Amino acid sequence: MSIGLDVGSVLNIQQNPMVLINRDYRIIAANRAYQDAYGVRADEVVGKCCHEISHHSPVPCHMCGEDCPHQAVFNTGEAHEVRHIHYDHQNHAEHVRIRGHAIKDQDGNAYLGEEIIRLPRQEEEITCGELRMVGRSPAFMRCLHHLEMAGRTDASILLSGESGVGKELAANALHQFSVRASGPFITVDCASLPETLFESEILGHERGAFTGCLGRKCGLYEMAHGGTLFLDEVGELPLAMQAKLLRVLETGSFRRLGGAETLHADVRVVAATNRNLLEMATQRAFREDLYYRLAAITIDLPPLRERREDIAGIAKVLLDRIGRNWGGGWSLSKEAEIRLCAYDFPGNVRELRNILQKAAALADGPVIQPRHLDWAVSRKAALPTAERPSLPGPGKTGLHPDNLDELLRRYHGNRRQVADVLGVCERTVYRWLQRQTAG
Repeated sequence: MSIGLDVGSVLNIQQNPMVLINRDYRIIAANRAYQDAYGVRADEVVGKCCHEISHHSPVPCHMCGEDCPHQAVFNTGEAHEVRHIHYDHQNHAEHVRIRGHAIKDQDGNAYLGEEIIRLPRQEEEITCGELRMVGRSPAFMRCLHHLEMAGRTDASILLSGESGVGKELAANALHQFSVRASGPFITVDCASLPETLFESEILGHERGAFTGCLGRKCGLYEMAHGGTLFLDEVGELPLAMQAKLLRVLETGSFRRLGGAETLHADVRVVAATNRNLLEMATQRAFREDLYYRLAAITIDLPPLRERREDIAGIAKVLLDRIGRNWGGGWSLSKEAEIRLCAYDFPGNVRELRNILQKAAALADGPVIQPRHLDWAVSRKAALPTAERPSLPGPGKTGLHPDNLDELLRRYHGNRRQVADVLGVCERTVYRWLQRQTAG
Protein backbone atom coordinates (compact mmCIF):
# COMPACT_ATOMS: atom_id res chain seq x y z
CA MET A 1 0.00 0.00 0.00
CA SER A 2 1.43 3.37 -1.00
CA ILE A 3 1.07 6.31 1.32
CA GLY A 4 1.06 9.85 -0.04
CA LEU A 5 3.09 12.17 2.19
CA ASP A 6 3.05 15.94 2.39
CA VAL A 7 6.74 16.82 2.03
CA GLY A 8 6.38 20.09 3.91
CA SER A 9 4.77 18.39 6.91
CA VAL A 10 7.48 15.73 7.02
CA LEU A 11 10.26 18.35 6.90
CA ASN A 12 8.62 20.36 9.66
CA ILE A 13 9.05 17.44 12.05
CA GLN A 14 12.78 18.20 11.91
CA GLN A 15 13.76 20.80 14.52
CA ASN A 16 16.90 21.92 12.66
CA PRO A 17 16.69 23.98 9.47
CA MET A 18 16.26 21.61 6.53
CA VAL A 19 15.75 21.85 2.78
CA LEU A 20 14.90 19.21 0.20
CA ILE A 21 17.03 19.36 -2.97
CA ASN A 22 16.68 17.50 -6.27
CA ARG A 23 19.38 16.15 -8.57
CA ASP A 24 19.60 19.48 -10.40
CA TYR A 25 20.60 21.30 -7.17
CA ARG A 26 17.14 22.92 -7.01
CA ILE A 27 15.52 23.46 -3.63
CA ILE A 28 12.00 22.02 -3.75
CA ALA A 29 11.01 22.56 -0.10
CA ALA A 30 12.22 24.35 3.04
CA ASN A 31 10.93 23.60 6.53
CA ARG A 32 9.60 26.10 9.04
CA ALA A 33 12.81 25.95 11.10
CA TYR A 34 14.81 27.01 8.03
CA GLN A 35 12.48 29.91 7.31
CA ASP A 36 12.64 31.10 10.93
CA ALA A 37 16.42 30.71 11.19
CA TYR A 38 17.22 32.61 8.00
CA GLY A 39 14.32 35.06 7.95
CA VAL A 40 12.97 34.03 4.56
CA ARG A 41 9.73 32.64 3.17
CA ALA A 42 9.75 29.24 1.46
CA ASP A 43 8.80 30.78 -1.89
CA GLU A 44 11.95 32.93 -1.74
CA VAL A 45 14.23 29.87 -1.93
CA VAL A 46 12.15 27.14 -3.58
CA GLY A 47 13.14 26.71 -7.23
CA LYS A 48 16.57 28.23 -6.72
CA CYS A 49 19.87 26.32 -6.65
CA CYS A 50 21.18 25.39 -3.23
CA HIS A 51 24.66 26.76 -4.02
CA GLU A 52 23.17 30.14 -4.97
CA ILE A 53 21.33 30.38 -1.66
CA SER A 54 23.86 28.88 0.75
CA HIS A 55 27.20 29.78 -0.84
CA HIS A 56 26.21 32.78 -2.98
CA SER A 57 28.01 30.95 -5.76
CA PRO A 58 26.93 30.43 -9.40
CA VAL A 59 28.41 26.89 -9.38
CA PRO A 60 28.03 23.88 -7.04
CA CYS A 61 30.44 23.84 -4.12
CA HIS A 62 32.31 20.73 -5.33
CA MET A 63 33.41 22.76 -8.37
CA CYS A 64 35.11 25.12 -5.89
CA GLY A 65 36.98 22.26 -4.24
CA GLU A 66 34.58 21.74 -1.33
CA ASP A 67 33.26 18.48 0.04
CA CYS A 68 29.74 18.58 -1.41
CA PRO A 69 26.97 16.65 0.39
CA HIS A 70 24.79 16.79 -2.76
CA GLN A 71 27.42 15.07 -4.86
CA ALA A 72 28.22 12.53 -2.13
CA VAL A 73 24.62 11.55 -1.37
CA PHE A 74 23.51 11.24 -5.00
CA ASN A 75 26.65 9.27 -5.93
CA THR A 76 26.55 6.84 -3.01
CA GLY A 77 22.98 6.89 -1.72
CA GLU A 78 24.41 7.17 1.79
CA ALA A 79 24.26 9.94 4.39
CA HIS A 80 27.14 12.40 4.40
CA GLU A 81 28.25 15.02 6.91
CA VAL A 82 30.49 18.03 6.28
CA ARG A 83 31.41 21.39 7.78
CA HIS A 84 30.75 24.40 5.56
CA ILE A 85 30.48 28.16 5.62
CA HIS A 86 26.99 29.33 4.63
CA TYR A 87 25.67 32.81 4.01
CA ASP A 88 22.31 34.18 5.11
CA HIS A 89 20.16 36.55 3.03
CA GLN A 90 22.07 39.51 4.52
CA ASN A 91 25.40 38.00 3.35
CA HIS A 92 26.55 37.15 6.88
CA ALA A 93 28.86 34.12 6.95
CA GLU A 94 28.55 31.39 9.57
CA HIS A 95 30.04 27.96 10.23
CA VAL A 96 27.47 25.19 9.87
CA ARG A 97 27.51 21.43 10.03
CA ILE A 98 25.59 19.84 7.15
CA ARG A 99 24.03 16.40 7.38
CA GLY A 100 22.96 15.15 3.99
CA HIS A 101 20.27 12.45 4.02
CA ALA A 102 19.22 10.29 1.07
CA ILE A 103 15.43 10.57 0.71
CA LYS A 104 13.08 8.88 -1.78
CA ASP A 105 9.46 9.66 -2.49
CA GLN A 106 6.72 7.08 -3.12
CA ASP A 107 7.62 6.99 -6.82
CA GLY A 108 11.27 6.21 -6.13
CA ASN A 109 12.58 9.68 -6.98
CA ALA A 110 15.76 10.50 -5.03
CA TYR A 111 16.37 13.74 -3.15
CA LEU A 112 18.89 15.23 -0.79
CA GLY A 113 17.54 16.19 2.60
CA GLU A 114 20.02 18.81 3.81
CA GLU A 115 19.89 19.32 7.57
CA ILE A 116 21.72 22.42 8.77
CA ILE A 117 23.20 22.58 12.27
CA ARG A 118 24.16 26.17 13.00
CA LEU A 119 27.26 26.23 15.19
CA PRO A 120 27.71 28.60 18.13
CA ARG A 121 30.01 31.52 17.42
CA GLN A 122 32.75 30.15 19.68
CA GLU A 123 33.00 27.01 17.54
CA GLU A 124 33.95 29.12 14.52
CA GLU A 125 37.28 30.11 16.06
CA ILE A 126 39.50 27.58 17.79
CA THR A 127 41.89 29.35 20.13
CA CYS A 128 45.19 28.39 21.72
CA GLY A 129 46.60 31.18 23.84
CA GLU A 130 46.66 34.29 21.67
CA LEU A 131 46.42 32.35 18.40
CA ARG A 132 43.36 31.20 16.48
CA MET A 133 42.68 28.69 13.74
CA VAL A 134 41.46 30.89 10.92
CA GLY A 135 40.21 29.94 7.48
CA ARG A 136 37.44 29.51 4.96
CA SER A 137 39.21 27.58 2.22
CA PRO A 138 37.91 24.12 1.24
CA ALA A 139 41.15 22.51 2.50
CA PHE A 140 40.79 24.21 5.89
CA MET A 141 37.10 23.35 6.24
CA ARG A 142 37.77 19.68 5.41
CA CYS A 143 40.55 19.59 7.99
CA LEU A 144 38.38 21.29 10.62
CA HIS A 145 35.58 18.79 9.94
CA HIS A 146 37.99 15.87 10.39
CA LEU A 147 39.24 17.39 13.65
CA GLU A 148 35.69 17.82 14.90
CA MET A 149 34.66 14.25 14.01
CA ALA A 150 37.83 12.77 15.52
CA GLY A 151 37.45 14.96 18.59
CA ARG A 152 34.16 13.25 19.41
CA THR A 153 35.96 9.93 19.85
CA ASP A 154 38.40 9.03 22.60
CA ALA A 155 40.88 7.41 20.22
CA SER A 156 44.51 8.45 20.06
CA ILE A 157 45.20 10.71 17.09
CA LEU A 158 48.31 11.39 15.01
CA LEU A 159 48.56 14.79 13.31
CA SER A 160 50.96 15.03 10.40
CA GLY A 161 52.01 18.06 8.41
CA GLU A 162 54.89 20.27 7.42
CA SER A 163 56.70 22.37 9.96
CA GLY A 164 54.78 25.52 10.85
CA VAL A 165 51.27 24.42 9.79
CA GLY A 166 49.85 24.81 13.31
CA LYS A 167 49.84 21.32 14.76
CA GLU A 168 49.49 22.56 18.34
CA LEU A 169 46.45 24.63 17.36
CA ALA A 170 44.95 21.54 15.70
CA ALA A 171 45.64 19.45 18.81
CA ASN A 172 43.96 22.11 20.91
CA ALA A 173 40.98 22.02 18.54
CA LEU A 174 40.69 18.27 19.07
CA HIS A 175 40.70 18.88 22.81
CA GLN A 176 38.02 21.58 22.57
CA PHE A 177 35.82 19.37 20.38
CA SER A 178 36.06 16.48 22.84
CA VAL A 179 34.15 15.65 26.02
CA ARG A 180 37.45 16.37 27.79
CA ALA A 181 37.32 20.08 26.89
CA SER A 182 36.94 21.10 30.54
CA GLY A 183 39.99 19.03 31.51
CA PRO A 184 43.68 19.95 31.18
CA PHE A 185 45.54 20.24 27.87
CA ILE A 186 49.20 19.37 28.51
CA THR A 187 51.92 19.77 25.88
CA VAL A 188 55.13 17.74 25.76
CA ASP A 189 57.86 19.06 23.45
CA CYS A 190 59.46 15.75 22.51
CA ALA A 191 62.24 17.44 20.51
CA SER A 192 63.62 19.20 23.60
CA LEU A 193 63.03 16.49 26.21
CA PRO A 194 66.40 15.08 27.44
CA GLU A 195 66.46 11.30 27.78
CA THR A 196 67.87 11.60 31.30
CA LEU A 197 64.82 13.61 32.39
CA PHE A 198 62.17 11.64 30.49
CA GLU A 199 60.83 9.61 33.41
CA SER A 200 60.96 12.53 35.80
CA GLU A 201 59.12 14.88 33.38
CA ILE A 202 56.55 12.44 32.03
CA LEU A 203 55.98 10.20 35.06
CA GLY A 204 57.04 12.46 37.92
CA HIS A 205 59.22 11.55 40.90
CA GLU A 206 59.11 10.96 44.63
CA ARG A 207 61.19 12.72 47.24
CA GLY A 208 64.77 11.43 47.20
CA ALA A 209 64.41 9.71 43.82
CA PHE A 210 67.75 11.19 42.76
CA THR A 211 70.45 13.46 44.13
CA GLY A 212 69.06 16.90 44.86
CA CYS A 213 65.43 15.77 44.67
CA LEU A 214 63.75 17.51 47.59
CA GLY A 215 60.09 16.71 47.05
CA ARG A 216 57.39 14.88 45.12
CA LYS A 217 56.57 16.05 41.59
CA CYS A 218 53.61 15.02 39.43
CA GLY A 219 54.58 14.14 35.88
CA LEU A 220 52.98 15.58 32.74
CA TYR A 221 51.06 12.36 32.10
CA GLU A 222 49.51 12.48 35.56
CA MET A 223 48.76 16.21 35.16
CA ALA A 224 46.78 15.40 31.98
CA HIS A 225 44.33 13.17 33.89
CA GLY A 226 40.83 13.75 32.58
CA GLY A 227 42.17 15.73 29.62
CA THR A 228 44.54 15.57 26.67
CA LEU A 229 48.30 14.93 26.47
CA PHE A 230 49.81 16.46 23.32
CA LEU A 231 53.10 14.89 22.20
CA ASP A 232 54.59 17.46 19.83
CA GLU A 233 57.24 16.25 17.34
CA VAL A 234 56.94 12.70 18.64
CA GLY A 235 59.23 11.46 15.85
CA GLU A 236 62.18 13.08 17.64
CA LEU A 237 61.99 10.71 20.64
CA PRO A 238 64.98 8.33 20.96
CA LEU A 239 64.11 4.62 20.83
CA ALA A 240 64.74 4.09 24.54
CA MET A 241 62.23 6.81 25.40
CA GLN A 242 59.74 5.38 22.89
CA ALA A 243 59.75 2.04 24.72
CA LYS A 244 59.05 3.73 28.06
CA LEU A 245 56.28 5.84 26.56
CA LEU A 246 54.65 2.81 24.93
CA ARG A 247 54.38 0.97 28.25
CA VAL A 248 52.56 3.90 29.82
CA LEU A 249 50.21 4.48 26.90
CA GLU A 250 49.21 0.83 26.60
CA THR A 251 48.08 0.48 30.21
CA GLY A 252 47.54 4.00 31.49
CA SER A 253 49.43 2.82 34.58
CA PHE A 254 52.76 4.15 35.79
CA ARG A 255 55.02 4.67 38.78
CA ARG A 256 56.68 7.91 39.67
CA LEU A 257 60.45 7.74 39.57
CA GLY A 258 61.60 6.40 42.94
CA GLY A 259 58.07 5.33 43.89
CA ALA A 260 56.57 1.90 44.58
CA GLU A 261 52.88 2.73 44.13
CA THR A 262 51.26 1.95 40.78
CA LEU A 263 49.17 4.92 39.65
CA HIS A 264 46.65 5.34 36.86
CA ALA A 265 45.58 8.33 34.76
CA ASP A 266 42.74 8.69 32.26
CA VAL A 267 44.45 10.48 29.36
CA ARG A 268 43.62 11.02 25.70
CA VAL A 269 46.79 11.19 23.60
CA VAL A 270 47.30 13.39 20.54
CA ALA A 271 50.68 13.22 18.81
CA ALA A 272 52.12 15.33 16.00
CA THR A 273 55.01 14.97 13.59
CA ASN A 274 56.42 16.43 10.40
CA ARG A 275 58.18 13.13 9.65
CA ASN A 276 57.01 9.88 8.03
CA LEU A 277 56.85 7.61 11.07
CA LEU A 278 56.03 4.46 9.09
CA GLU A 279 59.10 5.01 6.93
CA MET A 280 61.11 5.60 10.10
CA ALA A 281 59.71 2.32 11.45
CA THR A 282 61.03 0.40 8.43
CA GLN A 283 64.43 1.93 9.16
CA ARG A 284 64.08 0.94 12.85
CA ALA A 285 64.22 4.60 13.87
CA PHE A 286 60.69 4.54 15.29
CA ARG A 287 58.86 1.70 17.00
CA GLU A 288 56.12 0.27 14.79
CA ASP A 289 54.03 -0.77 17.80
CA LEU A 290 54.19 2.79 19.16
CA TYR A 291 53.13 4.16 15.77
CA TYR A 292 50.00 2.03 15.73
CA ARG A 293 49.29 2.94 19.35
CA LEU A 294 49.43 6.65 18.47
CA ALA A 295 47.79 6.52 15.03
CA ALA A 296 44.35 5.08 15.72
CA ILE A 297 43.16 8.07 13.66
CA THR A 298 45.49 10.06 11.38
CA ILE A 299 44.79 13.59 10.16
CA ASP A 300 46.91 15.47 7.62
CA LEU A 301 47.11 19.24 8.08
CA PRO A 302 47.29 21.17 4.78
CA PRO A 303 50.22 23.50 4.09
CA LEU A 304 49.55 27.19 3.60
CA ARG A 305 50.12 27.02 -0.18
CA GLU A 306 47.05 24.71 -0.44
CA ARG A 307 44.82 27.24 1.35
CA ARG A 308 45.87 30.57 -0.18
CA GLU A 309 42.39 32.01 0.38
CA ASP A 310 43.14 31.95 4.11
CA ILE A 311 46.44 33.86 4.01
CA ALA A 312 44.89 37.33 4.29
CA GLY A 313 42.75 36.32 7.28
CA ILE A 314 45.67 34.63 9.05
CA ALA A 315 47.86 37.68 8.36
CA LYS A 316 45.27 39.95 9.98
CA VAL A 317 45.19 37.80 13.13
CA LEU A 318 49.01 37.76 13.29
CA LEU A 319 49.25 41.53 12.75
CA ASP A 320 46.68 42.10 15.50
CA ARG A 321 48.83 40.01 17.82
CA ILE A 322 52.01 41.83 16.79
CA GLY A 323 50.24 45.14 17.41
CA ARG A 324 49.18 44.10 20.92
CA ASN A 325 52.67 42.91 21.79
CA TRP A 326 54.52 45.85 20.26
CA GLY A 327 52.11 48.60 21.16
CA GLY A 328 51.21 49.55 17.59
CA GLY A 329 48.84 48.70 14.79
CA TRP A 330 49.51 47.48 11.25
CA SER A 331 47.47 46.38 8.26
CA LEU A 332 48.28 45.18 4.76
CA SER A 333 47.83 47.25 1.64
CA LYS A 334 45.88 45.46 -1.11
CA GLU A 335 49.09 45.13 -3.12
CA ALA A 336 50.93 43.58 -0.17
CA GLU A 337 48.04 41.19 0.41
CA ILE A 338 48.13 40.10 -3.24
CA ARG A 339 51.86 39.50 -3.04
CA LEU A 340 51.57 37.44 0.13
CA CYS A 341 48.85 35.28 -1.39
CA ALA A 342 51.07 34.45 -4.38
CA TYR A 343 53.96 33.15 -2.24
CA ASP A 344 54.28 29.42 -1.42
CA PHE A 345 55.42 29.75 2.23
CA PRO A 346 57.66 26.69 2.65
CA GLY A 347 57.74 27.56 6.37
CA ASN A 348 53.94 27.90 6.48
CA VAL A 349 52.26 30.01 9.18
CA ARG A 350 55.47 30.32 11.20
CA GLU A 351 57.22 31.85 8.18
CA LEU A 352 54.26 34.17 7.55
CA ARG A 353 54.51 35.39 11.15
CA ASN A 354 58.24 36.10 10.78
CA ILE A 355 57.73 37.97 7.50
CA LEU A 356 55.01 40.12 9.04
CA GLN A 357 57.09 40.88 12.12
CA LYS A 358 59.93 42.11 9.93
CA ALA A 359 57.52 44.06 7.72
CA ALA A 360 55.96 45.78 10.74
CA ALA A 361 59.41 46.73 11.98
CA LEU A 362 60.43 48.15 8.59
CA ALA A 363 57.17 49.89 7.74
CA ASP A 364 57.27 53.68 7.96
CA GLY A 365 53.58 53.84 8.82
CA PRO A 366 50.64 51.67 9.84
CA VAL A 367 50.14 50.21 6.34
CA ILE A 368 52.51 47.49 5.12
CA GLN A 369 53.45 47.83 1.44
CA PRO A 370 54.92 45.17 -0.91
CA ARG A 371 58.42 46.66 -0.48
CA HIS A 372 58.29 45.81 3.24
CA LEU A 373 57.81 42.09 2.53
CA ASP A 374 61.10 40.24 2.36
CA TRP A 375 61.24 36.47 2.32
CA ALA A 376 64.51 35.91 0.49
CA VAL A 377 66.32 34.88 3.69
CA SER A 378 63.53 32.66 5.00
CA ARG A 379 63.17 30.96 1.62
CA LYS A 380 66.86 30.08 1.43
CA ALA A 381 66.78 28.74 4.96
CA ALA A 382 63.62 26.69 4.42
CA LEU A 383 64.42 24.93 1.15
CA PRO A 384 67.32 22.70 0.06
CA THR A 385 69.40 24.30 -2.69
CA ALA A 386 68.02 22.01 -5.40
CA GLU A 387 64.44 22.94 -4.52
CA ARG A 388 64.80 26.72 -4.30
CA PRO A 389 62.72 28.60 -6.87
CA SER A 390 64.42 31.16 -9.10
CA LEU A 391 62.00 33.90 -8.06
CA PRO A 392 64.10 37.05 -7.54
CA GLY A 393 63.86 38.91 -4.29
CA PRO A 394 62.30 42.38 -4.11
CA GLY A 395 63.98 44.88 -6.42
CA LYS A 396 66.13 42.30 -8.24
CA THR A 397 65.71 41.69 -11.94
CA GLY A 398 67.80 38.58 -12.56
CA LEU A 399 66.19 35.67 -14.43
CA HIS A 400 62.42 35.73 -14.70
CA PRO A 401 60.62 33.74 -11.97
CA ASP A 402 59.54 30.17 -12.70
CA ASN A 403 55.87 31.04 -12.17
CA LEU A 404 55.77 34.18 -14.35
CA ASP A 405 53.46 32.60 -16.95
CA GLU A 406 51.16 31.28 -14.23
CA LEU A 407 50.92 34.73 -12.61
CA LEU A 408 50.19 36.39 -15.95
CA ARG A 409 47.36 33.92 -16.54
CA ARG A 410 46.03 34.46 -13.02
CA TYR A 411 45.93 38.25 -13.51
CA HIS A 412 44.76 38.09 -17.14
CA GLY A 413 48.00 39.46 -18.55
CA ASN A 414 48.02 42.56 -16.34
CA ARG A 415 51.74 43.29 -15.94
CA ARG A 416 51.11 45.94 -13.27
CA GLN A 417 49.36 43.46 -10.96
CA VAL A 418 52.03 40.82 -11.55
CA ALA A 419 54.71 43.41 -10.75
CA ASP A 420 52.90 44.31 -7.50
CA VAL A 421 52.71 40.64 -6.53
CA LEU A 422 56.43 40.13 -7.13
CA GLY A 423 57.48 43.43 -5.56
CA VAL A 424 59.16 44.79 -8.68
CA CYS A 425 58.40 47.58 -11.12
CA GLU A 426 56.34 46.98 -14.26
CA ARG A 427 59.36 47.59 -16.51
CA THR A 428 61.11 44.65 -14.85
CA VAL A 429 58.22 42.34 -15.77
CA TYR A 430 58.33 43.75 -19.29
CA ARG A 431 62.07 43.01 -19.55
CA TRP A 432 61.48 39.46 -18.26
CA LEU A 433 58.89 38.91 -20.96
CA GLN A 434 61.19 40.28 -23.64
CA ARG A 435 64.05 38.05 -22.44
CA GLN A 436 61.70 35.06 -22.29
CA THR A 437 60.50 35.68 -25.86
CA ALA A 438 64.05 36.15 -27.14
CA GLY A 439 65.17 32.96 -25.42
